[in-house]
Amino acid sequence: MSGTYVCEPETLVDWIEDARRACLLLFEDLEGDQLIGPGWTIVNPPLWEVGHVAWFYEKWILRLHAGRDSIHDSADALWDSMAVHHPTRTTLPLPDRRRTLDYMRGVYDLVLDRMDTAWGEELAYLVRYSVHHEDMHTEAFTYTRQTLEYDVCDIGATLASDTIGGGPLPGDVELPGGEFALGATADEPFVFDNEKWAHPVTVEPFAIARAAVTQAEYAGFVDDGGYTRRELWDADGWKWRQETSAGHPVYWHKDTDGSWLRRHFTDVCPLEPHLPVIHVNWYEAQAYCRWAGRRLPNEAEWEMAAAGAGGTKRRYPWGDDVPEGGMPANMDWNTMGCVDVGAYADGDSAAGCRQMLGNVWEWTSSVFAPFPGFVPDMYRDYSIPWWHTRKVLRGGTWASQSRMLRNTWRNYFTPDRRDVFGGFRTCALDS
Repeated sequence: MSGTYVCEPETLVDWIEDARRACLLLFEDLEGDQLIGPGWTIVNPPLWEVGHVAWFYEKWILRLHAGRDSIHDSADALWDSMAVHHPTRTTLPLPDRRRTLDYMRGVYDLVLDRMDTAWGEELAYLVRYSVHHEDMHTEAFTYTRQTLEYDVCDIGATLASDTIGGGPLPGDVELPGGEFALGATADEPFVFDNEKWAHPVTVEPFAIARAAVTQAEYAGFVDDGGYTRRELWDADGWKWRQETSAGHPVYWHKDTDGSWLRRHFTDVCPLEPHLPVIHVNWYEAQAYCRWAGRRLPNEAEWEMAAAGAGGTKRRYPWGDDVPEGGMPANMDWNTMGCVDVGAYADGDSAAGCRQMLGNVWEWTSSVFAPFPGFVPDMYRDYSIPWWHTRKVLRGGTWASQSRMLRNTWRNYFTPDRRDVFGGFRTCALDS
């Protein structure tokens, strides 16, 4: 645990209910074969996913903290994600929809009872961990619907993305570099183990883009033969490109008149020039950078640009607190898609970078690795199995829960993944 827990139990009850609502909205319209899916390694069976998020609450709160037996005899054999690997999840003897939902409701009711009778800092930590775990799975559930071409599900849209505007935001901001404390500090009320702890790193002076790379900018790379020019790709990236026959972002295709179209869930539309490019992997981001004469930031540069160089780091790009009107960022499914990279000027970092939180995850050049003195939290498999096999992404996306994110939050995926809501911003080459 870290810091002094600041959430009241009433807040956490609201969070539990909200996390369950979002998860079930993504699930309730699925039927038949959709409940299991095609068996791809990047896609969890939706029926399994609902059971798994409930199992997580049960394991850590009801069994570890309350000392109860499982309310399902085969819970671990069905829903323990580290024991039940992706290729086997579609063939498991999963309970049907009704019994899975009964299990979920039963777990959540007992969790709420436990919060009524045994409230304390340890339980508060476990509840918050479980809520954020469900938040992450709900985001994954969202891009699963994109992957499988299911209709968009209106979880919380309050704004139409095409009415926000903002336009492009060209140009760089220059940062002087220097010594920087990378990672979370112990006064944060909640962090994950891979954010611990802030430690000094030396950052050379650098210039970073004010905004993420747009669809229009990326289309220039594609149209200039970027996917066929071997010199723009490293060896692993070129091997991936050849094996997949990739010639453009995964959800793009050409219209009859030669213009690009993009699929967003089941809708197909012309490219939105000022929206960030999304659903590109690390290899694609690196190739674009070579084409543009740029590079990806490392995660220390990214965090310095978001949190501020020197002095006290900010929790969010705009400051330490959430404004009365809510986060000045595109999160919480507010628009059910990306917005222009120039939107949300009120959320700028002290350095002048925009949308460092929300809209689209941003690939960095950094390998996912432990910070000095790393000690795993109670959920040992959150970080340890993935060290040195994945690349770090920062920032969050339109489908991320704002209650979970901050400048030090680290996401991580293998460099070939382009089903996730990944994009990137660039840095000028070192002079």
